[in-house]
Amino acid sequence: MKKNICIGTRGSQLALWQANFIKSEIARLFSDLNVELKIIKTTGDRITDRPLAMVGGKGLFVKEIETALLNNDIDLAVHSMKDMPGELPKGLVIGAIPKRENPFDVLISKDNRLFSDYKKGAKIGTSSLRRASQIKHIRPDLTIVSIRGNLDTRIKKLKAGDYDAIVLAAAGLRRLGQDNEITEYLDETIMIPAAGQGALCIETRENDESIAKVMEKLDHFDTRICVTGERAFLKQVEGSCHIPVACFGKIQNNDVLLTAVVASEDGKELIKEHMICPRNKIKISGRNLAKKILEKGGKKILEQLNSND
Repeated sequence: MKKNICIGTRGSQLALWQANFIKSEIARLFSDLNVELKIIKTTGDRITDRPLAMVGGKGLFVKEIETALLNNDIDLAVHSMKDMPGELPKGLVIGAIPKRENPFDVLISKDNRLFSDYKKGAKIGTSSLRRASQIKHIRPDLTIVSIRGNLDTRIKKLKAGDYDAIVLAAAGLRRLGQDNEITEYLDETIMIPAAGQGALCIETRENDESIAKVMEKLDHFDTRICVTGERAFLKQVEGSCHIPVACFGKIQNNDVLLTAVVASEDGKELIKEHMICPRNKIKISGRNLAKKILEKGGKKILEQLNSND
């Protein structure tokens, strides 16, 4: 086994927390290993003035890090799973998926109001088409406004009065100790999270046996099962930040309950389905759920979205 391991990561506050968490876990499990971080700037980090959907969607926060991994400049990469495209570059694999943090979206409001309490025209900030379309479907009377920047920047904009509320992922706030800012958790009955939301992805080179031994200790079986189903759905619908699609899996007895949605950008059309999936058939179940939604009108929605690009 290697004695020195280099982790590639973005330089944002949350990305560094995630990478340092994995670094500490490796150090705890393998006291003889020396672990260091290498910060890599991605395209997504450079573009901060436009919605992600306008500049490429998924892959913007991982491509340069994956290149470093393929070039042997780093030994593994730590990403937010929801940033990962459905298809990985040849030669790379998801080495481990640690135990998931809270997977849901949350509302942070300026005046401590709940989502249902806002009056017509209230301004809700989000950077996600997935969130925006689901909000528009439930509350078409609200005004959705794009917001970019790190967590602190978004919260400052909210408190400055630029928005009445903002919607973010719970996981980032909880990891950074800012969950006191959360007004309301929006569970899957209100808003389906992005595939992989709340989970970390540790990406490694295929057939790297020394790193694989480390990954075995970091992998969380139930999380991997759920995320595998979510990503199978995502890959089947060819989902990205360009289109409002979502899928969430949770353990239910010995099976997995997968719930997914495809929506139009304006939220007027939304197709939501669920499926009980055996754990040993989670990939095919995720694909079948996608096919079911596509057949029920999802394909037409996606074709309309693609024709508008």
